[in-house]
Amino acid sequence: MSMIAERINRLAISQTLAMAQKSRELKAQGLDIISLSVGEPDFDTPDFIKEAAKKAIDDNYSHYSPVNGYLELREAVVNKLKRDNQVEYSPDQILVSNGAKHSLANVVMSTVQEGDEVIIPAPYWVTYVELVKLAGGTNVVIPTTVENDFKITPEQLEAAITPKTRAFLFSSPSNPTGKLYTKEELSAFAAIFAKHPNIVVISDEIYEYINYEGKHESIAQFDAIKDQTVIVNGVSKAYAMTGYRIGYIAGPTWIVKACSKLQGQFTSGPNSVAQVASTAAIASDNKEVFEMVKAFAKRRDMMVEMMSEIPNLKISRPDGAFYVFPDVTAYFGTSTGDYKIETASDLCIYLLQEANVAIVTGEAFGDPNCVRLSYAAAEPELKEAVRRIKEAMSKLK
Repeated sequence: MSMIAERINRLAISQTLAMAQKSRELKAQGLDIISLSVGEPDFDTPDFIKEAAKKAIDDNYSHYSPVNGYLELREAVVNKLKRDNQVEYSPDQILVSNGAKHSLANVVMSTVQEGDEVIIPAPYWVTYVELVKLAGGTNVVIPTTVENDFKITPEQLEAAITPKTRAFLFSSPSNPTGKLYTKEELSAFAAIFAKHPNIVVISDEIYEYINYEGKHESIAQFDAIKDQTVIVNGVSKAYAMTGYRIGYIAGPTWIVKACSKLQGQFTSGPNSVAQVASTAAIASDNKEVFEMVKAFAKRRDMMVEMMSEIPNLKISRPDGAFYVFPDVTAYFGTSTGDYKIETASDLCIYLLQEANVAIVTGEAFGDPNCVRLSYAAAEPELKEAVRRIKEAMSKLK
């Protein structure tokens, strides 16, 4: 007899986390598994951030923080947004949460109701569509392909809008494609949203600094839609602080207040020590971040070059983040021995069993034609992983 609420039964298990768990289990059995499934920097948190966390413990930051986060951290976010993004907010327009995923959940649950439509370009991060389901909304997915660099057009966006449209949810740079939207492209979107002031624009900018093409552009910079736009960001990717679980939103006061009300009933304020460490990170000159990004750029170039040597893969060169998202449809219908590849998921299972390499099916991201490989791993591991993949795929006929 199942007593689980239907809202939970509707949710899919995160396939990225599931593949990461499977990799750990196989490693524990003694298998030499190389996991390219996790979206987590392989760098250590910079020392000055760790020192700030240690000092916070000594200074007895061991009590509940305000629900919306310490004022010092919210002020650091305000200064960062003005410095790096040329957008101005007040501290009461910032809400600090338990990671950017929690921030996204707060915004979706606070703005989307039963029957509302949320437009999401695909490929998308796995959690987006599940959050909309949890809120009772309907996902309106706009598909893209490797041939158009996984970007939607203004025409596609405008065609997707209906009287039921409540929100638009996207990321730039993107997980899983690594593609980013230019200022000109975002300006065209903003012109459309300005005609629909009831649409909330949710801009996931967690990969802001992991950008190989120059300055990050936020859609919140356009005054005509700033009051309907919510920026979602955090410290996990840029500062290698995934375990600290600190994310934040910046947006209109009415949305931030609603999200704070929700958070007050679910989790209250986030970890106090992690907030102090995050204040140090966000207020820094980002010197360590830029060094890490240089390493990621080198790996990006290496991965694209090596994977381009695998016959019939279609690859769009990533602009940011740390993923490659090749189209693998040329391998559908191939086989070797007992293995037959009909889907991207089949290929992922085959590579895990045949090559001991863990990657994630594009089906999890709304694109059944592709697979995602993370290059947030050491260069020797990446080289060996692609060598194994190439050898295993050469057997497919």
